[in-house]
Amino acid sequence: MFPITSRYYGIETAQWIRPDGTVAAYLRRRFVPPPDRFADLQSYTVQQGARLDNIAARFAGDPERFWQLCDANNALDPDELTRTPGRVLRITLPAGIPGAPNG
Repeated sequence: MFPITSRYYGIETAQWIRPDGTVAAYLRRRFVPPPDRFADLQSYTVQQGARLDNIAARFAGDPERFWQLCDANNALDPDELTRTPGRVLRITLPAGIPGAPNG
């Protein structure tokens, strides 16, 4: 249903039957992987006016993969990652892909 680059790729769908008998399809809940599931590659210091899609394009090769930066930095709100210039973001491998030990 979703492309492999989507944060929702592989998430199961389910159905809910409303009281009137109509069926509503929905995605099951997606849990953000814990931070220790991400292997650090480098860090990035947010500059004034930085945009998360541009950062994702630079480091993940695709602006639509901004959600990987959110996951790696434990952010539910993407805007919080670029709100404060000087914030240091973790640039990581996708969750579960082993790399150099974090530390």
